[in-house]
Amino acid sequence: MQNLEQFRLAVADPAQVKTRAIDLHANAHDASHFLLVPQAVVMAKDAAEVGALLRASAAQGVPLTLRSGGTSLSGQAVTDGVLVDVRRNFRDVEVLDGGARVRVQPGVTVRALNARLAPYGRKFGPDPASEAACTIGGVVANNSSGMNCGTVDNAYRTLESLTVVLPSGTVIDTGAPDADARLRTLEPELYKGLAQLAARVRGNKDSVNRIRQQFSMKNTMGYGLNSLLDYDRPVDMLAHLIVGSEGTLGFVAEAVFRTIPRLPHAATGLLVFPDLQAANAALPALVGTGAATVELLDALSLKVGQALKGTPAVVRDLAVREHAALLVEYSAGQQDEVAALREVGERALAGLALAAPAQFTADASARAQLWHLRKGLYASVAGARPQGTTALLEDIVVPVPVLGRTCRELVRLFDKYRYENSVIFGHAKDGNVHFMLTDGFATAEELDRYSAFTEDMVDLVLGEGGSLKAEHGTGRVMAPYVRRQYGDELYGVMRRIKELFDPAGMLNPGVLMDDDPQAHLRHIKTAPPVAEEVDRCVSCGYCEPVCPSKDLTLTPRQRIVTLRAIEAARLAGDTALVKELEKDYDYESVQTCAVDGMCQTACPVDINTGLLVKRIRRSDAGPVANGAWNAAAKHWDGVTRGASLALTVVNKLPAPAVVAPNKAARAVLGTDTVPLYSPELPGGGSVRKRPTPDRAPDAVYFPACVGTMFGPAGAGTSPGESPSGPAAGRGVQYSFEQLCERAGITLLVPERIDSLCCGTPWSSKGMVAGQATMKEKTLAALREATRDGELAIVCDASSCTEGLRQVVEADDPGVGQKPLRIVDAVDFAAEHILPRLPEHAKLDSLALHPTCSSTRMGINSSLDAVASAVAEKVEVPVNWGCCAFAGDRGMLHPELTESATRKQAAEVGQLDASAHASCNRTCELGMTRATGQDYRHVLELLEEVTRPIGG
Repeated sequence: MQNLEQFRLAVADPAQVKTRAIDLHANAHDASHFLLVPQAVVMAKDAAEVGALLRASAAQGVPLTLRSGGTSLSGQAVTDGVLVDVRRNFRDVEVLDGGARVRVQPGVTVRALNARLAPYGRKFGPDPASEAACTIGGVVANNSSGMNCGTVDNAYRTLESLTVVLPSGTVIDTGAPDADARLRTLEPELYKGLAQLAARVRGNKDSVNRIRQQFSMKNTMGYGLNSLLDYDRPVDMLAHLIVGSEGTLGFVAEAVFRTIPRLPHAATGLLVFPDLQAANAALPALVGTGAATVELLDALSLKVGQALKGTPAVVRDLAVREHAALLVEYSAGQQDEVAALREVGERALAGLALAAPAQFTADASARAQLWHLRKGLYASVAGARPQGTTALLEDIVVPVPVLGRTCRELVRLFDKYRYENSVIFGHAKDGNVHFMLTDGFATAEELDRYSAFTEDMVDLVLGEGGSLKAEHGTGRVMAPYVRRQYGDELYGVMRRIKELFDPAGMLNPGVLMDDDPQAHLRHIKTAPPVAEEVDRCVSCGYCEPVCPSKDLTLTPRQRIVTLRAIEAARLAGDTALVKELEKDYDYESVQTCAVDGMCQTACPVDINTGLLVKRIRRSDAGPVANGAWNAAAKHWDGVTRGASLALTVVNKLPAPAVVAPNKAARAVLGTDTVPLYSPELPGGGSVRKRPTPDRAPDAVYFPACVGTMFGPAGAGTSPGESPSGPAAGRGVQYSFEQLCERAGITLLVPERIDSLCCGTPWSSKGMVAGQATMKEKTLAALREATRDGELAIVCDASSCTEGLRQVVEADDPGVGQKPLRIVDAVDFAAEHILPRLPEHAKLDSLALHPTCSSTRMGINSSLDAVASAVAEKVEVPVNWGCCAFAGDRGMLHPELTESATRKQAAEVGQLDASAHASCNRTCELGMTRATGQDYRHVLELLEEVTRPIGG
C-alpha cells in the first residue's frame, strides 16, 4: 500500500480516509463484472476536498477514482488506487425557473430528482432503467440516455452548465459570465489545447464525417468529440467533453440541466411477433405512429419474464419459441392526446405480423406490470445464472435498418461460442440493444472463448456502422477497442484531450482508453456461493437508496459482497483477511441492519438481505439468550407489563438518574443487548384485554403488544391516569375501537391477548425456540377467535400486521379450516370505516410517515386515504425512508435511526404541519425522536377529527 498521508491532509478529518479491510472490500464492487480492491476509500465532504484529493493523487502518483451510485456496468467505477465517494455528501437539488431548469449535485438519484420536479410538471431528460439507483454523477459521466430520450434529451443535449473541479484543483463554473475568460487565465494550456484540437478536427473532412456519423446515434464510446464541432468557446467544449468522460477528466460538483415536460398520460402495449425479423420489420411503422418508446425483448427475455412475479398474461401464457416482442408506449400531456395516439397505434396493428392479439392500455397497474418486466430484465436474468458464475452485460448500437440482421448474427455468435441463456433486449427505436453473457470468466479456456467472441462481436458491430457502446460507457470493457472504432487520427485527438486535462494521468486510469489489448480480460470478479438468500445478487446497487443504514455502515449490496470477500479469502487460505473482515462485520452488517426488507422492494431479483442477517443472528444466538427469549415467549404478558411499568417509573425520574446507570449497563452487557433510554420515550401503555362482546363479532381485533409497552404520545403517567400534553391521546387501540363502534362494527379481542405477539421480536433477533413458542400460542388463539378462519384478523401496527402474515403463511390449515386472513387496521378503516363516517372538519395539514411494512404490504394507498380524511393537505416528505427504529433496534443503536432520518427530519421541520402521523408505534417513536414532533397513529387522529361534539 502506498503512502496516503497527502490524502489525509487533503480532508478535514483524517478518519474520512478509510483503510479498514471491510471498508475496502465493501466498496470494491460496482455493478460491473470487474473487481479491483482500492487502497483507501475517502468520504469527501465538499468540492474543495475533492480538489485537494485530486492534487494529492497527482503529487503522490496514486490513481484516484470517483464513485457516486456505483451502478455503472462497464467497470468505470472500480480502482486499485484511492476511491472517493461523492454520493453521501452531494445530494442537494435546487429547482430553478419554476422547474424549467434544475441545479443538482452528483449524489442525487434520477428518481429523487424527478420527485423534486414532479410538482412543476417537469422531469429530467435522461431516463435510464436504473433510475431508482443511478445518480446524476454517473448520468453525466456516462452521457446516460434511456428508453425514451434517445439522442435528443440525453445528458449532453440537456446540459446547460456544470461546475467542474479539474485534476489541478482548479474550479470552473461553465455557466458563469466570465467562465471562458477564467478558463483561459487559470488553465492556459488546456484552453489553448482545446482550441487547437477543434481546429485540427474541423480541418479534417474525414474526421468531421466520422464524428457526425458516430454521434448521429447513441454513442458513449470514447470521448464526446462532437463537442469540438458543436461549440466554439473552449469553456463550452470543456463542459461537454466532461459529459461521457467517465470520471477521467474532472469532478462534476454540480450541474444545471434544462428539464423536459413530464407527460402524465400514457398508453402501453406489448406486441408479440413470430421472430426477431418480424419485430424489426415492424419498427418503421410503429415509429411512424409517434411512439415515444419501442423496446425489444427476444425469445429468451420473454421466457425469463414468464418467471417474474406479476408478469402480465400476454407473456405468462405465451408458448415461447422463436418469438420476439416490442414494448410500445405513447405518451402525451392530455388524455385526449394520448387517446388519439393510441387509436393511431391500434390501427397500425392490423398491418403487422403479430403472433398474438395485442392492445394498448392506459391502466396504471397494467402498464406498471409491463415496465416491471422490461426494467427488471437484466438483474433478473443475471440473478438466474448458474451458481458461481458472473454476468456480463454488453451494450451496442447499429443503424435501425440493420438491427434485425445484427441480432440474428449475435444469436449465431452465442451458439458458436456456446453461451447459453444469452438474452437480447433494449431500445429498438434507437437501434440500441443489450445482451448478456454468463460464464465463469476464470479459466484460460473461458477467457480465450470470451476474447474470441468479443473480437467477432466487434467486427460485426463496426461492420454494420455501429458503436460498441451506446449508453453504458466505454469503461474497462471496451477501452482497448476505442482506436479500432475511431481510427488513429481521432484516437490521437482523444489521447491529447486526456493529456490536457490530466497531465499526471492519475484520474481513473485504464478507463475509456487502454492500449493493452488484453485489459478487458483482467480483474473479472467471481461470486463464490455464500448463502442461498443472496447468491443470486448481481451487485446492481438498486437496493442502496432505500437502505436505512446506507449513510452509517453498509448497504445490502455491501453486506453481500463483503460476505463473498470473506468466503474468497477463506478459499484462498488468507486467514488473516478472514479474521480482519469478520472482526468488523458484526457491527457494520449485522447489528446495524434494520431487517426492514426495504431492499427487497427495490431488488429486481427479489432479495431480502434482512433474511440473511436474521440467519446470521440465528447462528450467533447462544443457548442462554435463546433460553431467555423462550422464557419471555412463555410469559409475554408479564414481560410487556413489566416493560410498561418500567417506562412509567423512569418517565417520572430525573433524566440523569436514569441515563447514567443505563449507559453503564450498556458498557458492561453490550450495546446490542441493552437499549439506550432517551427522554422522549413515553410512559408505559395499558393492557390489551377486552370483554367478550354481546353481539356477534364482525372481525377479530389483534391489538399490538407495543401498545402495552409504550403508551400513547404524551403518556408519562401511571396506569389508569389520563395522558397529558398537547398531542396526548388515548392510543390506537382506544381510537380504533371507537371508530368501529361509530361504524357499527363489532370487534372480538382474543382471549389471553396479553400473552400473544406477532413473533417479530424473536424472528428479527434469530431466537428460534421463542419464535416457535409464540407462533404456536398465537396461531391457536387466532384459530379459536376466528372460528377457524371465518373472521378476518385486524392488527393496528403495520410491522405487526406483516409479522402476523408471515406467521399465517407458515400455518397449514386442517381439514375444514379456512386460511387465516390478516388485515391491517389502516386497510380495514379505508374499506369499512371511512364510508360510514359523517362529514367532519379536517386539520389543515398532516406530515405522514409511511412505514417499511406498509410499503412492503402495499397498503400505502389506504394510508393516504385515511390521512386525507384527517387533513386537507397530506405531505409525505420527498426524503421519506425507513426510520430504522425497527422494534428496539433504534434504542440499541440510536445512531442508526439518527442517520436514517436525518434528511427526512430536516424536511419535516420545514413543512410546519398541523399534526404528524404514521401507522406503527415504534416508527412513531423513531420519528418523534428524529423531529421533536409527536407522531401518532393516523387512526388516533381520525378518531379525534370525527369525534362527536361532547364525545
